[in-house]
Order: sequence, then structure tokens, then C-alpha cells
Amino acid sequence: MAVRPTFVKPVVLTLSRSGEATAHRVAKAIDAQVHGREGRVDGADVFFANALDHARELFAAGIPVIGVCASGILIRGVASLLADKRNEPPVISVSDDGGVVVPLLGGHRGANRLARQISEALGGVAAVTTAGDVAMGVALDEPPVGYALANPEDAKGAMAAMLGGAGMRVTGSNIFDVESTGDGVELIITEAPVAGSEAALIYHPQRFVLGLGCARNADPAEMWDLVQSVLADAGIAEGAVAAVASIDLKGDEPAMIETAKRLGVPLRLFTAAELEAEVARLQNPSDVVFAEVGCHGVSEGAALAIVGASGSLRIAKQKTANVTVALGEAVEPLIEFAGRSRGRLSIVGIGPGQASWRTPEVSRLVADAEELVGYGLYIDLLGPLAIGKEQSDFPLGGEEARCRYALEQAALGKNVALVCSGDAGIYAMGALVFELMDRGENEMGVSDAAHRVEVVCSPGVSALQGAAARAGAPLGHDFCAISLSDLLTPRDDILRRLKAAAEGDFVIAFYNPVSKTRRTLLAEARDILLKHRPADTPVMLASSLGRPEEHVRYRRLDELQVDEVDMLTVVLIGSSNSKLAQLGEGPRMYTPRGYARKIDGDLSEQAS
Repeated sequence: MAVRPTFVKPVVLTLSRSGEATAHRVAKAIDAQVHGREGRVDGADVFFANALDHARELFAAGIPVIGVCASGILIRGVASLLADKRNEPPVISVSDDGGVVVPLLGGHRGANRLARQISEALGGVAAVTTAGDVAMGVALDEPPVGYALANPEDAKGAMAAMLGGAGMRVTGSNIFDVESTGDGVELIITEAPVAGSEAALIYHPQRFVLGLGCARNADPAEMWDLVQSVLADAGIAEGAVAAVASIDLKGDEPAMIETAKRLGVPLRLFTAAELEAEVARLQNPSDVVFAEVGCHGVSEGAALAIVGASGSLRIAKQKTANVTVALGEAVEPLIEFAGRSRGRLSIVGIGPGQASWRTPEVSRLVADAEELVGYGLYIDLLGPLAIGKEQSDFPLGGEEARCRYALEQAALGKNVALVCSGDAGIYAMGALVFELMDRGENEMGVSDAAHRVEVVCSPGVSALQGAAARAGAPLGHDFCAISLSDLLTPRDDILRRLKAAAEGDFVIAFYNPVSKTRRTLLAEARDILLKHRPADTPVMLASSLGRPEEHVRYRRLDELQVDEVDMLTVVLIGSSNSKLAQLGEGPRMYTPRGYARKIDGDLSEQAS
């Protein structure tokens, strides 16, 4: 099955009925969703309450934003996130009548091309202002799909020279469809490793694929050295390589992963049966390899499987002690890739609930994911980021099944996000994922394929951090977190930890303080703590943090009642030094670290 490189679909925003029809025309032209302002738009795939917040959230996730609205709205929405233009997604504004399309950001990351596509569909004008596009009608640092610019650092100077009057000439295929205007900047389209400069921009057609094989845990340096040798012998530039490929059994090999990373190309994997289908075209079939992995050739077979029936081997298998490399050649630049990816499982913490507490990295991982796995409430909190994605909802109590399913889906080559609240590594699914991977075959672990997926952990704002921020600074000195759930932890262990934390005078964050059937441990914890700290020790109860129903209140330790706490409540118990003071707009809870004593001591020393 052919698979296109990953691409995040744009979202079309419409804020009013006057632009609604245009938004739907844009969405149809580019195969995108329409997100509409609630109460002001009749029909949309998703509705939002605040345009600035919604645009900002999409932009942070790396999703191209097309707003049928005034440019200023989009600019104000994303302004606080602007940093590196090389990594920012396109942002485009469209007038309500569709007459004008303005690429605001990401001109050289597809915005200019997308703006032209939209304007053609609407019969409007693309107001492209990028200098190179205006003068030449093309962006020289954005070559057509299937071609790579070898020296992008020189593009700015080259375009400046051309805008200053220098001519331009094309050597090789005219991929930009432009006319030569003199002997100034040369556009060279070649598969060979040619040195570039501001006077010569080098473009490589990506028609080549490296088929790789290796012994278990082969040295990445040995693989890279052989890759360099094979490319040099063939006279092929690194930039002309479209992908690397191997057998799925080698998907987790550092040598494969590092080679793909250094070349900046995807790693594609095939089953033994898929590689064996290429046996008639192999130049070096091996019965030894067949006996070991089930096909007569890995590196040659993988290269041929990607380039397809019309492709061929440019360089047959070359080998060293531990690695093999073959070079496949396609007839045309490759923009689709056979095989599958290694598979990725992103373990993400989305924070307590509100979008502004979710990190940009988590938002990007969720936006990139094909499938979301998690407890339904947590997936729902993602709002628009979850729309249109495959979702697998597991109930509370189904944590092991949830993690096993996520790993096995990733093992199929999918990009999966395991969605947790707070931080995924704190009382969440992170540890369970690694526990499943660490189990043996007879210990209800996961498949061999699941052991080979890429696992990415991304931090989130934990519930205790969110509660502390609402309170003030209760975690200003030593603190700990204790779960009061005895479903997985023996009750005696919990009581032992409570006593130790009480004696140590830690600020304590209680997770899972109660449930419908578990009501006694919180009261026992309160009584244990009262033996070691004052009755008026401040306690914070924070429920549904970051959500519209958020509820924060304070109590004395001796007045803490179990009935006003539920599973969505974080309980923060102060130490003997913690304070609750009326400061500014309301109560603030904080735990001094001892700076006052240090300052007094310093002053005393100075006075003496």
C-alpha cells in the first residue's frame, strides 16, 4: 500500500455568516474542516467560543490556519507564539467574499502555494508579498515536492541578488518553469553532489532509496560509513535520497534509525513476505539470510520494494562485517512510499484540562497522531485537536488494556497518542507502557513488533502544579505526592508513607483521595498528620482544575471533611511552616523556604 508523507490538514475558520459560504468553498477546495464561531455560524464541523484562543491553539499544534476574517484577528491570535519562521505553520486570511487571499505566515512552508490554490478555487487574488514570489513567481527555497534544496542557507542571498538585477539560468530540468534571464544565479538540478553558493542553488531530484540490513545492535557509525561509500561510488548526493528501507524486524535498530535521521528522510519497513516478492530481481540472493529472517535479501529487497516495478538497483548489496547497503533508483522523484513506518507511541500529558496549560509539544504530537487512545473524558478535553481522528476510548479500570492496545496499534506502523491528564509520567500511563514492554513473553507483555515502536514521552502540567499555581506557592519548600488509592498499592504501604511524610514535615499532594467506595483513607491521613503539625495547617482543595467548573477552597487541617472531596479533587496539605494569608485579591497559600532567616543572618554577620 502506498502511503503519502505525513501532512497536517489545514483548518478553515469562519467567524460570521457573511463569510460562512466562502469558508465552505475553501474547505471543499483543499479538503479541510470548517471551524465556526458558536452563535454566529450555522454550519461547521467544530464550533469554538473565542477566535483568538482557537487560532492560537491550532497554530501551537502546527496546524495551518485559514481564517475567513480580518487579518488582524489571526495576527493577534498567534502573535505571542511567533518565534522561528522555518517551523511555523501557514496562516492565511481570506476576505468574506473570497476576493482576496493573503498568506500572513509560512510563505515558504506552503502558505503561498496554498493561497494560490484557494484564490484559483474562489476566483480571487492571492496577495503574495514574499519578494521572490513577487519578482519571479516562485519561491526558490520551496522546490516542488520530490526535490530537495541542498543549500537553503544560500537561498536568501541568491534571491536578493536576483531582485537586485542579477540574471538567472537553469541547468538541468526546469522544475520551476521559469525563463533564463542571464548569467547571474544558476539553478542546478542534479543528482550529483555539487557544491552550492549564493550564485548556485542546487536541487536534487529524490529518486533514490537506500536499502539497509545489519546485525543486531550494529554500530551506527559503521552503517553511515558504508552509506557514504555507496553514495560516493554511485555519484549520488545525500539530498537525492528519498527514504531508507529495511525489514520490519530491524525497525528498532539504532543503525537504521540514525541513518534515516542524518539524511532527514523516512524509514520504511517491509515484512519478510513483501521482501521475498522481490526475489526474482535480487542480484545477491542468500539462503543464509532466508533461513534467518524469511527472505533471500534484505537490503536489495527493501530498495526494490520502494522503487517499484519500474525501478531498479543502481548499486547492488555492499557489505562490511555487520551492515549491508544497496541503492535503489526510481524513474521519477518519489512522493509516495510503499511499506510502513516504524510506528510511534506518544505518551502525552494534556495538563489538568484547559488548553492554555497544554504544552505546544504535546499539541503537536496530538495533531500529528493518526489515532488517540485514552479515557474518554481526557480525549474530549482536547477539543478541536481530536476532531476527525480515530479515537479509542477505554474506561477507568481498563488502564492495562488501554496501554497494550496503544502499543499494538503503533506496532502496525501507526502514529498513536496515548492521552493522559496532568503529566503522563505522574500516576498515569507512562510507567505502565514501559512495564508492559519490559515483561517477558509469558508475563502478559506485548508483541515483538510492539517492542520495536518509537516511544516518545512529553511532559505536561501535573495536577499538583496546577493546584499550587492557583493557591500561590505552597510547594516553595520540600514536598511529596501520595496516592490514596489502595487498588494497586497495599494499604499498609500507604499508611507507612503517610507517617513518614508526616514526620518529615513535607507539604503533601494527595492524588486519588477518595472514590465512591473508598472513603476512609483520607480521614486516616488527616488524623495521622494532625499528630505532627498544627490543627490550623492550611489545606487546599482544588477540583476540576482548568475547566469551567473549577472550584478552589481552603480549610484548616482539623476541619478537612471527606464528603467535600471527590476523584477530581487534588488535596494539598501544608507543612508546619505553610501559611494562608489574605494577599491582594484573596487568600494565598505559600510555604517559605527560609530566605528571611538567611537575610537576617547575613545582616547580622555584616553588623558584627
